[in-house]
Amino acid sequence: MNAPIAVSCGEPAGIGPEIAAKAWSELRGSCPFFYIGDAAHLPPETPAALISHPSEAADVSATALPVLQLDFPAPNVPGQPDPLNAPSVIAAIEQGVSLVQSGLASALCTAPIHKKALIDGAGFSYPGHTEFLAALAGRDRVVMMLASDQLRVVPATIHIALSEVPSALTPDLLRDTISITADGLRRQFGITHPRIAIAGLNPHAGEGGKMGQEELDWIAPLIDGLPNDSYTVTGPHPADTMFHAAARARYDAAIAMYHDQALIPIKTLDFDRGVNVTLGLPFIRTSPDHGTALDIAGQGIASPTSLIEALKLAQRMAKSS
Repeated sequence: MNAPIAVSCGEPAGIGPEIAAKAWSELRGSCPFFYIGDAAHLPPETPAALISHPSEAADVSATALPVLQLDFPAPNVPGQPDPLNAPSVIAAIEQGVSLVQSGLASALCTAPIHKKALIDGAGFSYPGHTEFLAALAGRDRVVMMLASDQLRVVPATIHIALSEVPSALTPDLLRDTISITADGLRRQFGITHPRIAIAGLNPHAGEGGKMGQEELDWIAPLIDGLPNDSYTVTGPHPADTMFHAAARARYDAAIAMYHDQALIPIKTLDFDRGVNVTLGLPFIRTSPDHGTALDIAGQGIASPTSLIEALKLAQRMAKSS
């Protein structure tokens, strides 16, 4: 039996505590996980049980949400992040990484963080979760995948202005993104010979140079020069015809050139069930594909669907690894 999944609490003033409680209520013993955070931040009606070691989670999770207690200095006021809690939010992530690297947890599932609170309270210097996890794991480059039952898609460039994409999108970056994606599909998704489709940068994939030269100048030659012995890569494809059902049946993952080119199709196809997966780490990391939702925190209306899907996917990935 695989070790349980570690769930780092994220920003306690957001919806993280309530969706963790709701996810436990639905999954219980079918997908054992434990919450790293302060039990006092969970909704008051949550059946929670403090554990001293991850190995206790499987037995406890049938009747209560297992909590690996991490004391926070300030209470959680829904919708109002307190910078005093920032060091503890970071410590929860660090503890989760340590546990999954040691094998005491099979995967790390991270609840959303609030970057401004981390900057204000702890001088957090990373653009986000993914970059922080890469630093903790000693990896220079990792890949963000958004995954659901309908689509797996990877943006080669992420949180930068659209005007910066052509210069940021280099042959080395695209080559590494393809390689990390293929390796992740093999190791963590159990796909023996992955099929990867590459989107063009320009409309109609440049249309023979009439709408941009990048496809002709280097994207197509790079794809043509890749080895096809362990994975198959096709493209560059026009992005506007890559994401209908028949097209999706021809690949295991798509690589898009920029943020919205990747996220619009998956959020349109499967908004609630999309999961953020980090490929290239030496451990499994998933996350719900949404933020802290401070505007609805504490109201009991937040949907746990994306967190539930993130936990289920982490469990499947652990079994495939």
